[in-house]
Amino acid sequence: MLRQVAKRTAITAGLEAARALHTVGLMRQARGRGAIFTLHHVRPKQARLFDPNAHLEITPEFLDTAIARLRHDGYRFVALDTLPAHLASNDPQPVAVFTLDDGYRNNLEHAAPVFARHGVPFTVFVAGGFVDRTDILWWEVLAELLNQEKSVRFHFDDIETLPTETRQQKQAAFDRIAAFIHAIDETTAVDRLKTMAASQGVDALKLTADLTLDEAGLKTLIENPLASLGAHTISHRALARLPDDIARDEMDRSARRVEMMIGHRPAALAYPYGYAGTVSPRDQRLAKDLGFTTAVTTQPGTLTDTVDRTALPRISLNGHFQKAGYVSALASGIAFKLMGRS
Repeated sequence: MLRQVAKRTAITAGLEAARALHTVGLMRQARGRGAIFTLHHVRPKQARLFDPNAHLEITPEFLDTAIARLRHDGYRFVALDTLPAHLASNDPQPVAVFTLDDGYRNNLEHAAPVFARHGVPFTVFVAGGFVDRTDILWWEVLAELLNQEKSVRFHFDDIETLPTETRQQKQAAFDRIAAFIHAIDETTAVDRLKTMAASQGVDALKLTADLTLDEAGLKTLIENPLASLGAHTISHRALARLPDDIARDEMDRSARRVEMMIGHRPAALAYPYGYAGTVSPRDQRLAKDLGFTTAVTTQPGTLTDTVDRTALPRISLNGHFQKAGYVSALASGIAFKLMGRS
């Protein structure tokens, strides 16, 4: 918990410094050609004792603020599918692209009306296993469990009981189980979580249904001409840790699943998780071979003329930093320069 507080404090300091430099017009070249933004949940804030996924949600009001701030800063809003044309052009105006991962219900209920009010296009990346209720959002399941229980039993190398009475204990348990899921075969680890959830009376697949849009909901979403869908694999596993054939199949089947809903193969892919260690150069080659014209990571940064179209950076609009000035700081690229990330 102390580590997380220290990390947020450091990020806040970097954002404040970037905002100050942006305000006085310094380091303008860091902005590049624009930015792609990552969102997940967009919904009114709910008070929770333990909220390990708070960074993955923003309020509709902040989304409205972010769009207004970007427009004030001179950005033009474009759809992700048109981004390659912009990068190939000589248009000096920076662009802003909005993307949302995982296909949460609140993307339709709360995000879409904000985008419609501003006339801003957006792309929602959907995992076939969430659409069809065959795979779970393990980070949501784990948070639900830890909020309910004073202790949990999880199968690491052996079955262990973890105390989860205090918020600090809950965070320690969340971090340890999450690290375990990323350290071994992801399918095996997630199956163990599903077993633990069932033993505690939590239906993990029902949570998928409660939180994400099914095919009917996604078809309603794309009735909005500003909305488009992209591929996000089937099972939302880290591609870099999968064998070649399985990684390729995850991408290809995801594209075909989206095609069933929209009538044509999607041009865009979002790699699950998207950070270093979960995406590899092999995955980028597979994306290109499968015909994706854009593929996005969650590696932070702004867009340049030479950016790899199969490894596009994105900027997260983080629930811990919902201030208009931070939007300018992030979009400027200065924050990433100061933090040594670009």
